[in-house]
Amino acid sequence: MHKVLTFALLVGLGTAPLVASTAADAKQSRKSANTVTACSERGGFDCYTARVFDSRVGRKMVLRRGTVIDCGPDCRDTLRRETVDFWETLRENGS
Repeated sequence: MHKVLTFALLVGLGTAPLVASTAADAKQSRKSANTVTACSERGGFDCYTARVFDSRVGRKMVLRRGTVIDCGPDCRDTLRRETVDFWETLRENGS
């Protein structure tokens, strides 16, 4: 009986981290499915997070003051170029 109880206890303890990890992963993926965060590659600003949603013409992002922009091929790169590295991107493109 002691061996069965020990085995059950070990099995229970062994699966507890898996359950907690799965719940944490689900919460993280749910959050990241609706938002995107971009950090500056040039050190100008820290990071910027925007809400992402699907539209009839592709994925779009909502910036802090309500401006909606297209994601293009990569939401994170577009967000970085249009927010945290905006002035550096303009300078780089000669505009």
